[in-house]
Amino acid sequence: MELQVTNSPFNQEQAELLNRLIPTLTETQRLWLSGYMSAMSGTATAVPASCGAPAAQVSVAAPVSKEVTVLFGSQTGNCQNVAKQTAQKLESQGYQVTVSSMSDFKPNTLKKVNNLLIIVSTHGEGDPPDNALAFYEFLHSKRAPKLEELQYSVLALGDTSYEFFCQTGKDFDKRLEELGAKQLAQRVDCDVDFDDAAAEWMDQVAASLNEATAGPAPSAAVAGTTVSQIAASDYSRSNPFPAEVLDNLNLNGRGSARETRHLELSLEGSNLQYEAGDSLGIYPQNHPRLVDELIEAMGWNGEDTVKVKEGDRSLKEALLRHVEITVLTKPLIEQVAKLTANRDLQQLLETGKEQELKAYIQGRDLLDLVQDYSLKGVPASEFISILRKLPARLYSIASSPNAFPDEVHVTARAVRYEAHGRNRYGVCSTYLAERVEAGDNLPVFIQHNPNFKLPQNPDAPIIMIGPGTGVAPFRAFLGEREEAGATGKSWLFYGDQHFSIDFLYQVEWQRWLKDGVLSRMDVAFSRDTAEKVYVQHRMLEQSRDLYQWLEDGAYIYVCGDEKHMAHDVHAALISIIEQEGGKSAEQAAQYMTDLQQQSRYQRDVY
Repeated sequence: MELQVTNSPFNQEQAELLNRLIPTLTETQRLWLSGYMSAMSGTATAVPASCGAPAAQVSVAAPVSKEVTVLFGSQTGNCQNVAKQTAQKLESQGYQVTVSSMSDFKPNTLKKVNNLLIIVSTHGEGDPPDNALAFYEFLHSKRAPKLEELQYSVLALGDTSYEFFCQTGKDFDKRLEELGAKQLAQRVDCDVDFDDAAAEWMDQVAASLNEATAGPAPSAAVAGTTVSQIAASDYSRSNPFPAEVLDNLNLNGRGSARETRHLELSLEGSNLQYEAGDSLGIYPQNHPRLVDELIEAMGWNGEDTVKVKEGDRSLKEALLRHVEITVLTKPLIEQVAKLTANRDLQQLLETGKEQELKAYIQGRDLLDLVQDYSLKGVPASEFISILRKLPARLYSIASSPNAFPDEVHVTARAVRYEAHGRNRYGVCSTYLAERVEAGDNLPVFIQHNPNFKLPQNPDAPIIMIGPGTGVAPFRAFLGEREEAGATGKSWLFYGDQHFSIDFLYQVEWQRWLKDGVLSRMDVAFSRDTAEKVYVQHRMLEQSRDLYQWLEDGAYIYVCGDEKHMAHDVHAALISIIEQEGGKSAEQAAQYMTDLQQQSRYQRDVY
């Protein structure tokens, strides 16, 4: 309904201005404006009789608390970074914000919280991150209190290529509602390219808080703030640094079934800082062969111009550098089915065919989809518009910044395999192995990981478990300890296929053993013995000493494959604690939980 001079307290000029403005406002802007106008009045107001309604007193709810608690659960550090950015935004608008890891938050104080923001990722097969587990279990237990006085909102970070996309965030949202809490702003589920969605969620939260608290209007500078603008460094995930490749070596010997690259990159002039335990994000390129095959299968012209997030690009350039073409997800197939009106795809998405869809997605890419469902002829511009941005790949940093100033090293194993009648390639690993040479530039950023760090006490003993490329961060750990002159004992469990051709960084481990930087090392080479032996078997063989190290205050670190190795290692630790500590299964599990809460059990698994 339009404002008129006859049905409002405004003159003709004001009514015309408002009628032009109001239809252009987003819901967030309307909420913000409502809170702003409430703040300007500051007191209860009466509706004048000239407004076409009987004079009546309108009560304005008493302002609620301006204290906000932001809890994050993060495996790699993304959620912690977003939590800090959210706090900065709200503090600039006058809110008192407490930011805490879920592992550091005392659950029994939850009833005292009025405004709660949860920022959490999903790990593995729909599981909470390690530092969110205890709080998650408390909230889903009978001990959880009723929370009728609580306002909350959830930002969930995830990856649509996983079956249980943002599951932990969904679980928190559902459970808080069950406990009586009220949504401050709707939950937002973010894919791997989360900057814009996170910034929009922050705006929605701020607008709702301002309305609820009759809070002050934010300054123009704050209102336009985005996640990327708050970033502390000039170079970041959204603005990567072009790092020169200094060296690119194959660590495996001749005859190995594996190819593991050691890359050394220059950070000179970037002002990028990292610590041992952090990761390096690398933006890769898709395989040129796959790009050419896709263009041919669709009948496209690679020189045609298409629009991507970064601007106008040639189709070939867009497919090579900007969009993901190697991973199929349910949301993507839903969009393709809608775009093409393909009946067979629509049937694949029907209720009851979830397992069939899951089986089809596994190990297939966009080329499979267009060939299997005869999608040739869809205009390139329309198809490109539904593809998500090519995400960066994270690699555990394999160097100490003090040992290698202005450099960063990573360890990447090339992924190559055959599936569904075609050769497949790991996007980033084969890019690094086949098409990156010394002198080239790679777009990179630092992914800080505060949940995988050396103990502050240099005298504390450490136990490191890292088969294959999982050993990378432990090269950084020992390099850092050597530079710092740390005196604490260190023990490395390492495994691979063959001693003679697959022993990554062998010379360096031997030097550190000789110099006392590394106290002990146990190795498992699975293909050198009749019966396959892995790191967990070596741990069980050394169970008495390993348990004594834990009792002496050792920190234990695990890096590598999450699906199999990390679970096997965890089970081995439980078994060792039961056997050597004389504990029940429940007591051993609690022992491990206590280690986690003390940050003495840290994992960097993927």
